[in-house]
Formats: sequence, structure tokens, C-alpha cells
Amino acid sequence: MSFTMEVPSQEEIKVAIEEEVKPVPEEVAKLRQMADANVQAIMSLDIESLDKRKDILQSIDTFGMGTMRSSSEKNQLLQITVGNLSKTGDEGGQVAKGLAELNIQLKDLDPSAVDFAKRGLLGKLFNPLRAYFARYEKADNVISDIIVSLDKGKTTLKNDNTTLEIEQQALRDLTKKLQKEIELGTLMDASIEQQVEAAKVRSEDPDKIRFITEEVMFPLRQRLMDLQQMQVVNQQGIMAIEVVVRNNKELIRGVDRAKNVTVSALKIAVIVASALYNQKIVLKKIELLNQTTNELIAGTSRMLKDQGAAIHRQSLEANISVDTMKQAFTDVLSALDSISAYKQEALPKMRETINQFRELADTGEKQIQRLERGNKLGL
Repeated sequence: MSFTMEVPSQEEIKVAIEEEVKPVPEEVAKLRQMADANVQAIMSLDIESLDKRKDILQSIDTFGMGTMRSSSEKNQLLQITVGNLSKTGDEGGQVAKGLAELNIQLKDLDPSAVDFAKRGLLGKLFNPLRAYFARYEKADNVISDIIVSLDKGKTTLKNDNTTLEIEQQALRDLTKKLQKEIELGTLMDASIEQQVEAAKVRSEDPDKIRFITEEVMFPLRQRLMDLQQMQVVNQQGIMAIEVVVRNNKELIRGVDRAKNVTVSALKIAVIVASALYNQKIVLKKIELLNQTTNELIAGTSRMLKDQGAAIHRQSLEANISVDTMKQAFTDVLSALDSISAYKQEALPKMRETINQFRELADTGEKQIQRLERGNKLGL
């Protein structure tokens, strides 16, 4: 059988059950030998022997009764067992109730339904994130208790499945035995019918033919019908158990998903919600900072614009006017002319003064030389 993830239908399950209980060729060969031997004993029956007739009738009467009785008892017990065990997974069961409670808690804690950026007076008085985490912490204990309850329910489901699989196997064994008895009875019925037709052709004893037909074939076919009905009942029981077992396994997987996926997803959602809230705060601060920066830049630009113009205007206003410069140049030139005229007038006087100083110097030199000559003569 190839690997497949497709769940078989009820009809496929039924076919699989029938195939499992169907006798294999070796068993069919043995059953055919038994049928032939039984039919040979019936056809060679001494109709006058009351004991032999009684033995055959008693064998027909008890044929398959033990298996039918055991199957009936097993089915009655299974009805009670399956009914009780299946309650574990119904709406009032521990697992179903736990999953429902978990669903309510998770929906209540869905962070996507919370406005973490609530503004206004209420937003200032009640921090949405703080209120959410307080609710989460309170619900976390409830969720933990639900998980413990689900674990207990999962263990119960596993134990139920173990019990059901044991009962199912017992019912399969009984059904296999029923199938072999049906096969034996069918082979006997076909062989008896064939032998009776041959006996009629040979014109054998009519009383014997009537006995075999009415007292053997008729109850044998009735028993075959009973065995087949019981086989169908057993198959229905096996299928019912299979459905309950599969439902329990699905519930077990549901518990695992609830524990491993759903609760983990909740925790991740809470963490992400907190991170997004914190990011929102940072983004808000960045927006405020950017706004302040923009205002500073705008203000500085205005200052540069206004103050720059004032500086240029002031620089122009602070320079000496052209008229002042002209007057200054005029005054300087006049002063220079005065100095030039003074120098021109002073030069002759300076020459005369120089000559006078030269005459005085020559006279003084002559006197010094005279004094020096007197000193040499020892005067």
C-alpha cells in the first residue's frame, strides 16, 4: 500500500474490513475439504438411523451459534463502551470544553482588537498597554489551567483508544471466525444442492431427499442468513470503533495544536503588540523631534534671511559717505599745499641759518687751532 494522507471513506473502511476477514486461499481449501466431508456424511446418511439423523440436525442447529452469541455479547458491551468513551470528545467532554474555553480566552486576548495608541483623557488615565498586560497575566493562569485540563483529556483519549483498539481486534477475530463459518456453510449448501439434484436424477429415496432438503438445507440456509447478518453487525461495530478512534486521534492532534501552535501564537502576538506599541512611542518621539528640528531649521532660515539683509544694510550704512571722503581729501590736499608752501618759504631761511652756523663753526675752529698752537709752545 502506497503512502497517502487521504482519509478513507466509510465504504472504503468497510471494504478493507471485509478484505481483512476474508479467508485466504489456504483456509478456503481446508474449508472446502471440510464441506465435502460433511456433505458426504449427510448424503450417506442412513435415514432409518434416528441417532445419526439427530447428530446431523444437532450439528446444523449449533452451527455458528457460539460465534454469534459471542459477537452479540461483544456488540452489546461495545455499545455501552463506545457510548461512554465517545462522550470524552463531545460537547460536554473535557477536551471539547477545554478547547471551547481556550477559544474564548484567545479571542478576548486578541491584541489586534486593542487600541494601544488611545489618546485623550482616558488614554492618559489608563495606559492601554498596561491594562492589556494586566488582563493577559490574569488570563495566562486560566490558560495554564486549561492546558493542564487538555493534557488530562488527551491522556484519557489515548487510554480510550487503547481500550477501543483491543475491543476492535476482538471483534475482528470474531468476524473472521464468522466469515470462515459462512464460507463453510456456503460451500456445504452448494455441494448439498448439487448432490440432491444428482440424487433426484438417480431416483434415490424420496424420504431421504426430503429430509436433506427440509431438515438440513433449510436450517443451514437460515443459519447462513443469521451468520451474515451478524457479520454485518460486527462490521458496523468495527467501523463505529474506527470512527471513534479516528475522532479521538483528531482531538489529540487538536490538543497538540492548541498547546504548541495556538498558545505560542498568542504569546508571539502579545510580544509583537508590545514591540509595535513601543515602536509607536519611539516613532511619536521621532516625529516630535523631527517637528522641533524642522521648526529650528525654519527659524534659523528666517534669522539668516532677516539678519543677513540687516548685516548688508548695516555694512553699507556704516561706510564713510562720498561727500565726507571728498571733504577729507580736500582738507588733506590743502594741508599738503600749506606744508609745501611752508617748506618753500623756510628753505631760504634754513640756508641762511646754515651759512651762519658754518661761519660760527669756522670762527670757532680758528680759535681752537690757536689754542692748540699756544699749548705746543708752552705758553
